[in-house]
Amino acid sequence: MSASSMMTSIRNNLNLLSNRKKVKDRLGLRNRLGGYDSNTKTEYNLPKATTKELKALAKRLKEEHRIRMTKIIVVTILLFLGLVYAFFLL
Repeated sequence: MSASSMMTSIRNNLNLLSNRKKVKDRLGLRNRLGGYDSNTKTEYNLPKATTKELKALAKRLKEEHRIRMTKIIVVTILLFLGLVYAFFLL
């Protein structure tokens, strides 16, 4: 491959990259899913919370997680025992 064909290939690839930005802008696909822009304000306003409220929230979330995991473990054990019963005793 000669040097001129390499340069042509590189130039064509750069043109494709710049065209991709133009197509995205034209179709309205650019930054559709968000992204970081320091000039824009966030879409949500979070309420102010005290440390006491945050600790209570964390405690409640941990308790909910513990209960959910307990349910998952119980159901898994029951399914396993059901499979053992079905394969070995029937």
